[in-house]
Amino acid sequence: MNLLGFDTSTAATSACVLRADGRAFELRPPPVALFGAPGHSRELLPALAAALEQAELDWPQLGAIAVGVGPGTFTGLRIGIATARALAGAAQVGLRPVSSLSALAAGIDAPLALPLIDARRGQLFGALYEGPEQRWPAFAARPEELAERVRDAGVTPLAAGDGAVRFRELLEAAGIRVEPDSAAAHVISALQVCRLATGVASVPPGYVVPDYQREPDAEPHSR
Repeated sequence: MNLLGFDTSTAATSACVLRADGRAFELRPPPVALFGAPGHSRELLPALAAALEQAELDWPQLGAIAVGVGPGTFTGLRIGIATARALAGAAQVGLRPVSSLSALAAGIDAPLALPLIDARRGQLFGALYEGPEQRWPAFAARPEELAERVRDAGVTPLAAGDGAVRFRELLEAAGIRVEPDSAAAHVISALQVCRLATGVASVPPGYVVPDYQREPDAEPHSR
């Protein structure tokens, strides 16, 4: 099955086509993209078209579409999931939701992986993975709270993600190792989204919703 996957949970837009023959065609921006202005609305569709072109496939040849559902930035998740729903409906293929934290963790080469996404408001989204198994479920916490939890658990995970870079000094003081700032592991890989999606059942597009982990930053004003 040919699979198209992407993630927009951070400021970086990543896209990939995983062909049925195992060949992968990924567009993964450099880590510096995590700290610039998000450009999902203008970058996502061209990235998907470019990945399909490189894979020498067209929309009717896809078997499914996979999308990172967060947690992450609210605007990025809304753009990504709305796009995934529309494309899956137009192509008449199933949609496969994938945890953005799981995809980030899959790119961390360590026995204990700690994917950390900047949640703003001085918080982190994260989870702890031992191989493919999730040891700590997804959470939103202040970095000080995470540091204390890691100290109490007596573990030394390897962290990656824009949240790990932002709070590097505090995390390293707690014994958490953090990938170098230039490491590709900080960017969520759409190839990992695709690989994880191979073990996920397709669902109707309307069933795929963002994993916000907390209330949105902006609430509607009452009149």
